[in-house]
Amino acid sequence: MNNDILRFATAGSVDDGKSTLIGRLLYDSKSIFEDQLHAVERTSAARGEERTNLALLTDGLRAEREQGITIDVAYRYFATPERTFIIADTPGHVQYTRNMVTGASTSDLAIILVDARKGLQEQSRRHAFLASLLQVPHLVLAVNKMDLVDYSEERFEEIRREFSEFAAELGTREATFVPISALHGDNVVTTSANTPWYEGPSLLHHLENVPLASDDNLVDARFPVQYVIRPQKSLDPELHDYRGYAGQLAGGVFRPGDEVVHLPSGYTSRVSRILTPDGELEEAFHPMSVTLLLEDDIDISRGDMIARVDSRPEAAQDIDAMVCWMTDGRKLAPRSRLLVKHTTRTAKVRIEELYHRLDVNSLDRDESAEELALNEIGRVRLRTARPLFVDGYDRNRRTGGFILIDEATNATVGAGMVMNAES
Repeated sequence: MNNDILRFATAGSVDDGKSTLIGRLLYDSKSIFEDQLHAVERTSAARGEERTNLALLTDGLRAEREQGITIDVAYRYFATPERTFIIADTPGHVQYTRNMVTGASTSDLAIILVDARKGLQEQSRRHAFLASLLQVPHLVLAVNKMDLVDYSEERFEEIRREFSEFAAELGTREATFVPISALHGDNVVTTSANTPWYEGPSLLHHLENVPLASDDNLVDARFPVQYVIRPQKSLDPELHDYRGYAGQLAGGVFRPGDEVVHLPSGYTSRVSRILTPDGELEEAFHPMSVTLLLEDDIDISRGDMIARVDSRPEAAQDIDAMVCWMTDGRKLAPRSRLLVKHTTRTAKVRIEELYHRLDVNSLDRDESAEELALNEIGRVRLRTARPLFVDGYDRNRRTGGFILIDEATNATVGAGMVMNAES
């Protein structure tokens, strides 16, 4: 089996068939346990439904099953001989926009579902905009319920043209269009005879073959230190009483012998060894979790960054960012004081200025806005108590993204994307 992992999110308006599509992918790829299928069949029969409701495979919360909607982000896993998949099934309701941000923020691909009868809805546009804002590399527009429009090529092309015009405004790099019926399985796992006019691949075939290697930033090596390892005993005499730095690579490639810089001190050294529980490596890259050993003894702790000397991140305290506000417990306004968590580093932060609030439907900017409420998005200026080692979000989603935390409750209240940063 290929070790590639594709993380993708499904999004779209309410009742466009997101959960049914995922259920169909799980069912047709034989990724469902027999007892799970029997439970869904019993629930479908108890509700008087004529056929097995595959959406119940993802609608796990009781409230979701009772209402027939998705509320939380439901993560599912399945695999084919070609690739492994992690799915984030995100809610369609406007009040759960924050959940879509959560699901798409780590995704390589977003599937926007559109009901062929209704065409593009407000929430379809909102989710496409969020996918663009979050720099999701690949976008698929799945025109669902084609069976309810008699598999009309004209209707499919009409929706394709409308979305293409909207995507051009967003600056979307890539969009793929697939006509499907999640209920009947048309063009989901295999191509359908009901759409002889469609010459593209099935949705699953596209998911299995979409290229991922070009999406990662392999130039800017970033290693946020999560933990300092100081073992006192080792089977390897060379490693006895060594000092190693454990964490997950956030970009680039590290090899033994590379000249690196420690931030914030600015001291330089070289990588001497790269260790994992399975042995030593000659190179490491995202998303590997490894332990780096350096040739020189430098005072390094959690929250610090190790980077290549020739491509350092910005050590910034003044940051311009787009923020999605994710709580109704309070609002984001200038002079708000919070915590910011960026990679493994946490610092106090103050909101200096709210430049504008963004209307995700019209893409208009409201420069008179004085605060952000739940699910609203705006551009702000932050001032952190100590430097963060950041890249622009368009350059590296891992070192360009952060979360905001309420100091009193320790709850996550916002998610942000770095636009500009100054030391």
